[in-house]
Amino acid sequence: MKEKACMADLKRGQRGVIAKLSAYDDMRRRLQDIGLIEGTVVECLGKSPLGDPTAFLIRGAVIALRREDAGRVLVRLEQEDMGRRRFEEEVAAAAVTQEEDAWD
Repeated sequence: MKEKACMADLKRGQRGVIAKLSAYDDMRRRLQDIGLIEGTVVECLGKSPLGDPTAFLIRGAVIALRREDAGRVLVRLEQEDMGRRRFEEEVAAAAVTQEEDAWD
């Protein structure tokens, strides 16, 4: 089963597939107009220095969305990203352990 998250939580380089839009009325229409349709693959290209907005690659176009708007889009993380995230967590845990050993 694939892990779900909101689009605003994607890290740089992570990819996901649009699962659901939780926006309604004009905002829903705006998100659909820029290509956010269920089944569309999106990739986080990077966040601004203060964290808002975030640039996403959507159907070949780079689109910047505010965190509030990106938070209204639910995505299924791709399997490779979940494996990469686990690997990064393990590397971080190993680095902390090595640092603790160095201070002992």
